[in-house]
Amino acid sequence: MSALSNATWSPLFKEAVSTDFRDFHECLDQDKRIAIYDVAASKVHARMLMRAGVLTPTDHDAIQVGLDTIAGEIGSGAFAWRKELEDVHMNVESRLTALVGDAGKKLHTARSRNDQVATDIRLYARAELAALGLELQALILAFVDLAEPHAATIMPGFTHLQIAQPVTFGHHLMAYAEMFSRDVERVGQARERLNVSPLGAAALAGTSYPIDPDFSAQQLGFSRAFRNSLDAVSDRDYVVDICSAGAVIMGHLSRFAEEVILWCTPMVDFIELGDQFCTGSSIMPQKRNPDLAELVRGKAARVIGNLTTSVALMKSQPLAFNKDQQESKPPLTDTLENVRGAVTVTTQMLPTIKVKAANMRAAAEKGYSTATDLADYLVRAGMPFRDAHHAVAAIVGAARDQGYATLSAMPLAAMQAFAPIISEDVVDALTTEGSVASRNHRGGTAPVQVRRAAAELRVMLG
Repeated sequence: MSALSNATWSPLFKEAVSTDFRDFHECLDQDKRIAIYDVAASKVHARMLMRAGVLTPTDHDAIQVGLDTIAGEIGSGAFAWRKELEDVHMNVESRLTALVGDAGKKLHTARSRNDQVATDIRLYARAELAALGLELQALILAFVDLAEPHAATIMPGFTHLQIAQPVTFGHHLMAYAEMFSRDVERVGQARERLNVSPLGAAALAGTSYPIDPDFSAQQLGFSRAFRNSLDAVSDRDYVVDICSAGAVIMGHLSRFAEEVILWCTPMVDFIELGDQFCTGSSIMPQKRNPDLAELVRGKAARVIGNLTTSVALMKSQPLAFNKDQQESKPPLTDTLENVRGAVTVTTQMLPTIKVKAANMRAAAEKGYSTATDLADYLVRAGMPFRDAHHAVAAIVGAARDQGYATLSAMPLAAMQAFAPIISEDVVDALTTEGSVASRNHRGGTAPVQVRRAAAELRVMLG
């Protein structure tokens, strides 16, 4: 048993705290992330208590000075954390009392650690989401910056990882810009939903003191105060929200990472990454591995696991606060830190990509990628689409059997055997350049539309 007593709480406890339980129980490594927010919320709480007549101006002023000192110590790394005090709240209160005496003991009037931690986590998450939103916008601009000069760079488009139709590399990149644009919205929505102040809900039922939760909410920049004290202290929906948004973001990053890995392999050889985002091998001198992309892909699994943890954690908890909720902090902080890190390094990686346009174009010529264009040609010539589809399938089959690598290499007479209405002008429909240029509508892969989409996105991002 520990030499520590349970006097932290009250004389009700006669036995000392088990050392193993204390170690299992404490959460200071997590709480250090929210320490500065605990001080900020405490400053506002003290101000509210003075306005309500619960604190004297003298005690209030002493508390504010003490809290400012603690904030400075936390910021400089000089704050002496005491593990036996269990969490950030008791550490701050103990230090405050040491600095200002009995006034420090009055700060916890009309609040509980339950509404205190709920407030701190919301303040932390709100700031992290604001930063993540800006980082996502920078990522989108990095995609746009790479897409614009490659608006006309032809590459194969895939379905089922089989060559389907020609697209442009710029168009392909802009698809990711769209994904991350939705992620900016997700992050903003998550931030909006969590922006409610729980301060004043106390342990679960509110408090008998004449508090002003609306004042506290306004002072802390929340959009409003809680409407139900039970929900205020037990709500962790916002943790699930953030982990969900993080899982989607990492899913998008992982999709791009997978393509980067594929494009880098010598069998595809579409791009080359900058040295600063690759590693070598300890045994194979020639290796140049896209480890950043692989690590992002791996961390996506970790963040998806955090979502599972956060959802499962809350499913069986009765109202109101339960100690289980301490476990909501690790998936939250881990998600925010890993998502922000993955977004940042991907943003830095994008400008280092060297595009091998000739290899991309050569690949786009394979797989009879302009077959749909031939079908569209037949439709414009008067053939019903389903008949055109059937005729082109037969033409592709004959091209394979006769060893023609592309439809444009196939003699006109050979194609006319299946569709007599084909004439010499079919050659324009069978080039990859003609194929991408013909998709000239909003959202299409025509270079002019790619440039238009990039310009519009720049305006949207301001």
